[in-house]
Amino acid sequence: MPTNKTPITMARGDGIGPEIMDATLRILDQAGAALELEEIEIGKAVYDRGVKSGIEDKSWASLRRTKVFLKAPITTPQGGGFKSLNVTVRKTLGLYANVRPCVSYAPFVETKHPNMDLVIIRENEEDLYGGIEYRQSHEVMASLKIISRPGTERIVRYAFEYAKANGRKKVTCMTKDNIMKMTDGLFHRIFDEIGAEYPEIEKNHMIIDIGAARVASAPHTFDVIVLPNLYGDIVSDIAAEITGSVGLGGSSNIGENIAMFEAVHGSAPDIAGKGIANPSGLLLGAVMMLVHIGQGDVAARIHNAWLKTIEDGIHTGDIFRPGASREKVGTDGFCKAVLDRLGQMPEKFRPANYNGVPPGGMKMPRLAAYRDEEKVRVGVDVSLTYDGTAEKLAEKVLPCIEEADGMELQMISNRGTVVWPNGQPDTFCADNWRLRFITKDGANVRTSQIIALLDRMNKADINFTKAQMLFTFDGKPGFSAAQGG
Repeated sequence: MPTNKTPITMARGDGIGPEIMDATLRILDQAGAALELEEIEIGKAVYDRGVKSGIEDKSWASLRRTKVFLKAPITTPQGGGFKSLNVTVRKTLGLYANVRPCVSYAPFVETKHPNMDLVIIRENEEDLYGGIEYRQSHEVMASLKIISRPGTERIVRYAFEYAKANGRKKVTCMTKDNIMKMTDGLFHRIFDEIGAEYPEIEKNHMIIDIGAARVASAPHTFDVIVLPNLYGDIVSDIAAEITGSVGLGGSSNIGENIAMFEAVHGSAPDIAGKGIANPSGLLLGAVMMLVHIGQGDVAARIHNAWLKTIEDGIHTGDIFRPGASREKVGTDGFCKAVLDRLGQMPEKFRPANYNGVPPGGMKMPRLAAYRDEEKVRVGVDVSLTYDGTAEKLAEKVLPCIEEADGMELQMISNRGTVVWPNGQPDTFCADNWRLRFITKDGANVRTSQIIALLDRMNKADINFTKAQMLFTFDGKPGFSAAQGG
């Protein structure tokens, strides 16, 4: 057993959080985990004090000091400008990798997939979870999807290194790059580039819709899955659910210097205070934490006691099934059952063994330097609100263009579909339009030229809501075409 205590930051959270945290801490203590706890308050109580992030400055100081966070579920208020605390913590502390093992425990936990044992590795900071949204008109809202090369390199590298360190044989990437050719296309391309450095690991790519369907229908065919943020969130919940219960899912969020460990599920306020919540998700998150800080022997001791409890049919209501379960218990009863089995080994499941796992998590190589490309501004996309037809809008805009601008109006699109020139009469249009002004010969357009064009449009009472510069990189467009264009 370890002798030196490792400082960790702990938060009891909201809803069922305090109940499952109390059970988890009891098991950690009696199993011999050497932890020095620093408790912080996050979530609803902090939001109610007017802190829109749900976390106070003194709590950030604790996290930066301990570098390890064991967090129970929290409740984020709906609306009112409140940001998700989970997303805030992940992005602020650079927790770029969300790791979610999804394992079936048949025949003791009901599932249609008894041979399931996969790991979801989800990018944790980018994609639509940046929360960059705009109301562009009365009818149109827009959300900005961010995929970066360094962000993608980090998560893809982590997936292959995780597979290598944990004896996994295959890594699957899922994107929607048949539609989002630039953002998801970059993710897929980097997966192929980095995957080539791991010839011993099988690798494949799937479009996310069929990939998610296959996870639901044939999860035993997957080993490690790496995905952008939104897809990873969805697929990991699908995978956790078909194991038998989302309540069994633990999760780690790994950064270069700090790591957070939690349950996959939310705060479940509808059952809070009833003493029936399953503490397994948070407990298995705590097992991942112990492995991370170098207390693998204690992690194995707890994990094996938990497996033995499941084998013995001591189940909370979410997984209790007559005939397969022996005793239905609440949170405290399940906790006591695990405590009673500390030191015992499972008989049906493969015992957990974390010997040789290095403390502090895997060490990733530095990102490779990326070569410079020739970047040339070749035009601008202008979004604006307009009530009328595409033809009438073009008639209003064309007189604003002068030879000195060096650009022409290439197209007008609405909701991503070209409606001028040669638009189709059946295309439905909302009240927000996009005008693409672009050079004829690919020459560089100066900022002053674009400002002059926008100024003339403004004087013509054409009020734009957004302007997006258009660039080429080594002559290749850094912008997508519109549908039908």
